[in-house]
Amino acid sequence: MKPDGPVLAAGCVLWRHSPGGGGGLEICLVHRPRYDDWSHPKGKLKQGEEPLAGALREVLEETGHACVPGSRLPSAYYIDAQGRPKHVDYWAAEAGEGRFVPDDEVDRVLWLSPAAARDRLTEPRDRLLVDALLDALHRS
Repeated sequence: MKPDGPVLAAGCVLWRHSPGGGGGLEICLVHRPRYDDWSHPKGKLKQGEEPLAGALREVLEETGHACVPGSRLPSAYYIDAQGRPKHVDYWAAEAGEGRFVPDDEVDRVLWLSPAAARDRLTEPRDRLLVDALLDALHRS
């Protein structure tokens, strides 16, 4: 966060092919007990941290999964719960190896179909990222 600017954050729309050979697409959502919401993994950047590096770090911290970044997705701009302007950069990212371990920040993760993820997301702005991911994957 810049002292005179918005809170800077980054995250990913984390996806995988469903296990078991079905091949369907699944999107990972995280539940944050502090806010009782469902969102994409994201978080504030550390001082001097590049947005993509911060996004990958946050995915690993919140989901336990390493990931491979893909297309840049639309950024989000909004006022956070403390009344501060916030700017969040997002990327599509394919999940790699990992295992989720619950903690105080994220107590649950769900792997859902795109339609189910869109329905479960708390904030409408996060639903737009599901559509952006599908568009990006369709183009690649």
